[in-house]
Amino acid sequence: MNQVRWKDRLTFKPPPHRTYPQPHRTQRISSTTKLMPTTGASITITPAYTTVTTIIVSTTPTRPPSAVTMKSPSATASTPTASSPEGARLYHEAFPGQYNFTLNEPDVCQRQRPFLVLMVPVHPGNARAREVIRSTWGNETLVQGKVVTTLFVLGALHSDAVLQEKVRIESERHRDILQSDFIDSYLNLTIKTMVIMDWLASYCPGASYAMKIDSDMFLNMENLMKLLLMPQTPKQNYITGMVMWDRPVVRSPQSKWYVPETLYPESTYPTYLLGMGYLFSNDLPEKLVQVSKDIKPFNIEDAYIGMCLKHLGIDPSTPPDPSQFKAYASGPFKRCDYVKVITTILGNANQLLQYWQDFKKGGPPC
Repeated sequence: MNQVRWKDRLTFKPPPHRTYPQPHRTQRISSTTKLMPTTGASITITPAYTTVTTIIVSTTPTRPPSAVTMKSPSATASTPTASSPEGARLYHEAFPGQYNFTLNEPDVCQRQRPFLVLMVPVHPGNARAREVIRSTWGNETLVQGKVVTTLFVLGALHSDAVLQEKVRIESERHRDILQSDFIDSYLNLTIKTMVIMDWLASYCPGASYAMKIDSDMFLNMENLMKLLLMPQTPKQNYITGMVMWDRPVVRSPQSKWYVPETLYPESTYPTYLLGMGYLFSNDLPEKLVQVSKDIKPFNIEDAYIGMCLKHLGIDPSTPPDPSQFKAYASGPFKRCDYVKVITTILGNANQLLQYWQDFKKGGPPC
């Protein structure tokens, strides 16, 4: 069975003599998973893998930020085989029910009652990106009369107690950080995305819409809200953004986007939304979480969501104006460009801050 080799393994040990229940939002089951390395570890994905490792996560209740305890490495557990009932029925690697939130804001949606929730995946060490977002588009909490909540989603650190303490303090100050106990790395973005969906389904089902948006994005909140408030915008089974059709699977092991045939055998991906930022009705997270139990995960997170949508029989929607979801900004800042878009990718947090300040100065749109 093909797996991923990595330099640093991290496994978790369950409490002794524990009988695990079926998957539930507030209880996490033991399961097999591929745990990818922390950022900076040496990663090699080859057609012939040699390591099979599992993690077992205890069913620790969610704790407030002030009482967080990070798990420590322990012994490796046994791996269910494809012939076993568990291995044959479920693919557990990206199923979020097995992970715990070690930092959580479980009542934020009850307090704020948002119409729209912006979920921003970001590395624990990227405090600058979080700071800038809080002072730019993340600071817009009421747009055209609708409440907007912005939350940051982090994975766990491999071993950095000093940085983890900084994250805890930041969480206590801003109350906008969600941290789960999978290792935060590029190859674990599929897990991070499914954890986002699980949180929305578990803690914020009353929101009308949500958006997964990367931390290096410019987001025009007015245009985004205009799209959501259009009479023709669906309220269920809706997902939109930059739509990708018939994209070929990269088979070169040297590529950042390499996926071996053992993880995904087809030559092209199903239709999906580019992961930089996609918008969806908030009935979808629960459906995506449930269907993910039966879909073999791979490391291209946006294409994996596309596969989940395909199994659900839901087609991504092309936005009314596809040019509003722009891949990259080109050239110097031109206010005319940013007045028209919903999203575009920028280079870094400092550029976002500069462009936002120029954007908010006002004046003629073009």
